[in-house]
Amino acid sequence: MPKWWSSGPKQETDSIFRSEVMSLVQMFLQPEAAYDTIAELGEVGCAQFRDMNTGVNAQQRKFIGEVRRCDELERKIRYVTVELEKDGHKVLDLMDDFPPAPKPRDIIELETHLEKTETEIMELAANNINLQTSYLELTEMIQVLERTDQFFSDQESHNFDLNKRGTHQDPEKSNGTLGFVAGVINREREYAFERMLWRISRGNVFVRRSEVDVPLTDPRTGSVLYKSVFVVFFQGDQLQARIRKVCTGFHAHMYPCPSSHAERMEMVKSVRTRLDDLKAIISQTEDHRNCVLNAVGKQLPKWTAMVKKMKAIYHTLNLFNVDLGNKCLIGEAWVPKRDLEQVEAALAAGSATVGSTIPAFLNVLDTKKDPPTYYRLNKFTRGFQNLIDAYGISSYREVNPGLYTCITFPFLFAVMFGDMGHGTILFLLGLWMVLDEKRLLKKRGGEIWNIFFAGRYIILLMGLFAMYTGFHYNDIFSKSINVFGSHWVNVYNRTTVLTNPTLQLNPSLATRGVYPMGLDPVWQSATNKIIFLNTYKMKLSIIFGVLHMTFGVCMSVENFVFFKKYAYIFLQFVPQVLFLLLMFGYMCFMMFYKWVKYSPTTDILADSPSCAPSVLIMFIDMVLFKTETAVPGCEVNMFSFQKELEMIFLFLAIICIPWILVGKPLWIKYQRRNRPAEPVIQVDEIVEKIEVTGKEVIITEVAEAHESGGHNEDDEPMSEIWIHQAIHTIEYILSTISHTASYLRLWALSLAHAQLSEVLWTMVLAMGLQMQGYTGAIGLFIIFAVWEFFTIAIMVMMEGLSAFLHTLRLHWVEFMSKFYTGAGHAFTPFCFKDLLTVVDDD
Repeated sequence: MPKWWSSGPKQETDSIFRSEVMSLVQMFLQPEAAYDTIAELGEVGCAQFRDMNTGVNAQQRKFIGEVRRCDELERKIRYVTVELEKDGHKVLDLMDDFPPAPKPRDIIELETHLEKTETEIMELAANNINLQTSYLELTEMIQVLERTDQFFSDQESHNFDLNKRGTHQDPEKSNGTLGFVAGVINREREYAFERMLWRISRGNVFVRRSEVDVPLTDPRTGSVLYKSVFVVFFQGDQLQARIRKVCTGFHAHMYPCPSSHAERMEMVKSVRTRLDDLKAIISQTEDHRNCVLNAVGKQLPKWTAMVKKMKAIYHTLNLFNVDLGNKCLIGEAWVPKRDLEQVEAALAAGSATVGSTIPAFLNVLDTKKDPPTYYRLNKFTRGFQNLIDAYGISSYREVNPGLYTCITFPFLFAVMFGDMGHGTILFLLGLWMVLDEKRLLKKRGGEIWNIFFAGRYIILLMGLFAMYTGFHYNDIFSKSINVFGSHWVNVYNRTTVLTNPTLQLNPSLATRGVYPMGLDPVWQSATNKIIFLNTYKMKLSIIFGVLHMTFGVCMSVENFVFFKKYAYIFLQFVPQVLFLLLMFGYMCFMMFYKWVKYSPTTDILADSPSCAPSVLIMFIDMVLFKTETAVPGCEVNMFSFQKELEMIFLFLAIICIPWILVGKPLWIKYQRRNRPAEPVIQVDEIVEKIEVTGKEVIITEVAEAHESGGHNEDDEPMSEIWIHQAIHTIEYILSTISHTASYLRLWALSLAHAQLSEVLWTMVLAMGLQMQGYTGAIGLFIIFAVWEFFTIAIMVMMEGLSAFLHTLRLHWVEFMSKFYTGAGHAFTPFCFKDLLTVVDDD
């Protein structure tokens, strides 16, 4: 068996025809062994727990304290992850080797590790912000000292040295003489800053500014800062105080700036020395931070998995009920019947781990609740089952259409997408994803990529089937291939070709027999190709549609037999399949009979193709009780008793309508009248009172009433049943007609795909093939690239997506509506592997 068919040793013999038989089990766990037991069940992954405390608030449950501790640990892990990503460190994901769930006593050690790590990273982050802030301030100071040098001349500096009285440092010592204030401000605020200074000084200030071209970074946010150096010249100590307040309001940083050039240069040297020392300190801090983050990054995936497992265990324990003596935990879970032994082994292993004196055990309950639906899938069947589940989860134990979808879905897709060339491209894409799936599984892509990769086997089969139907259509990039040699005889001579250059195939003149398989390649050059392919593909679509719907109606018998509703076979299946076959099955039979009866080589005029009636017109006349006028020399009917047979078929089909309408409600009414009275209460065996004395367990069984989770016909009033059956009858009769017409999309899309492919070849690639010389070679290279792009983008991707959606609709509406209920709910077991599997939901 190929590797892709089985994802485990057990699954080679599994079937997806019906869902697994499920059992509702009741578990009794000792408090000291409960954690380890649930951990073992999480590793097995075959139990879906039910909430036994639906009336209890989430904040009042027994293990809410432990869940909150896990939430706090997850918060710390998220903080560390953000810091790692901020510094460009890649956070690895554990794909296979997951650590075991931590023991309850290990949670203290894990908390200590995370607390110490978080504290250390927070301190390093705070120190880094402080150092970067100091570095930014020193950088701005250097810019102020260097940029303001161009604002002062030697004479101006001398005047400032004589006149100033500390105006740029100490306002109290100012005596109203000329002064200045220097600093740095954000570039987007400088115009508003100048306007405000003008207003408060009534125009008695002079502002000079210069843009800072050195890149500056905000220490807290990491964003780039664009700033400008400014110098405000003023006169008077009161104005100086106002200017400083305005600078503070606009978040402008003011720095001391001597007016003397020599003093400024001396200060620049001092600041540069401090900057060099600060760079060394920042570099050492970053190295230490990288070492800490690298060490944490190696342990973070393991810690994440451990915390997730621990939180999931306590969350599951909160679903358990606590007995009156607080000595036992009681829970219920759905388990596949085949996995009961694994659950029992997990319970025994959990009790043995802690050395519990009283082992955990379980009871299988007899219940009327609707079990969840569970199929054992592998990576091949999972993609097809996802298509079915998107419509609705199968009801418990009903026939699963996913089994047959593995073949019918790619086949109907290929009928619309029949082209050997385009199918090969699709097949190679699917083959690449299948062969390289181990590497691609580790790749974290977007949502679109995840959808494509999950359906890699669907794409593989769609491409393979498209190659098969393309071979039958004899179509490869709108061209034909001569495999078996043409079976047409050339009846044209040079005179005929010159007078009538068109090639129109006439089977009565130029055929040597039937082509072995598919279409003769000469049809590609015939002028009547569209007429031939139109009728050929239209008839195929109707035949495939009737077969598909008939198979869907027949699948309902499997459900009736399995659920022991044998009367429904006669009351539902028989009239439905009779109506479908007597109307549209008869039409398909007449298509084959017309093909056999009328031959272009016959000598009888009535059996020649010119006398062949239209099957569609014949079907309309059958329903409307009309008779067409025969062409002279031809016959109206294909066989002598055709009209009588059509009348019988139509009469039986009309009888099937009330048969479907009244049969089922009358049978239900008869059953209710003759069945014995039953108690209304449905009882599940549960244990409510448990007392533990030493090593002895005293169990008192208490019957508790439960409402059935399913919707039973016996619970409905007869008026509702009559209404539902009337709706069902109208829907089936009308949908039989509309669904048959809906399968014509197979013909329409196949014809459109072939014509688009031919247009793309004729109007793009054929131009390059007709070019001559060296320029023609270069032009062909470019035109081929254009043709290849449009082929992949339009013919493969867009047309492929269109055919995929139409195929999906044919399965959901036309096929599955004949037998599929889809009213179930999925089996979601408590499984660590599913919990820790990375899914990119971007």
